Amino acid sequence: MLVLAFDTATPAVTAALHDGERVLAEHTTIDARRHGELLAPTVELVLAEARATLRDVTAVVAGSGPGPYTGLRVGLMTAQGLATTLGVPAYGVCTLDALAYGSGLGEPFIAATDARRKEVFWARYADLRTRVEGPFVDRPADVPAEGVPVIGAGADLYRDVLPARGAEAPPYPYAGALAALAAERLAAGVPLDPPRPIYLRRPDAVVPGAPKKVLAPAETRGESKREPA
Repeated sequence: MLVLAFDTATPAVTAALHDGERVLAEHTTIDARRHGELLAPTVELVLAEARATLRDVTAVVAGSGPGPYTGLRVGLMTAQGLATTLGVPAYGVCTLDALAYGSGLGEPFIAATDARRKEVFWARYADLRTRVEGPFVDRPADVPAEGVPVIGAGADLYRDVLPARGAEAPPYPYAGALAALAAERLAAGVPLDPPRPIYLRRPDAVVPGAPKKVLAPAETRGESKREPA
């Protein structure tokens, strides 16, 4: 088994290789504006560090969000394209699941990432492997976080509202955790989802509607045109 995993649903452009037992290589760059530019070189870097080639890869895994539309689709489209080219399966794993898995927490907690617009994407977990609620998108003040740690960069941005946090928990869903979680599920025979995005909002870009009818001056006053006598 050689799992290539990457995530572009947060500002972390992150990729890793996992051989079914351990992470062989991992690299992450924090840059919310260069997902498309950075992902391919990051994949090449981890392959080189692991002394592997794309032809050695047996499965491709991408973080499926939730996340901003533009960044999220970079990783998912890359996963689908690589899997088709290599003839291997492609899977999607919830980005918040990877964040939770990387926390190492064994008690209930909430994982949160930045959703922009003064909101967070979040989900509730019983432990690092078990999501029990979500994902959702809400204002930080509306996240029901009483009595549980809140981890992730989404929580860090709103520490005045979400004060609890897990010790040493990562701010982002790093690809090493994503790859390890996917490899664990594959080895256990747990079905993985296809690489499809988890969208909790409509995209900002929309198809323009039909142009408004331009009324003649008489029509704008509620008058009708009359033919001259």
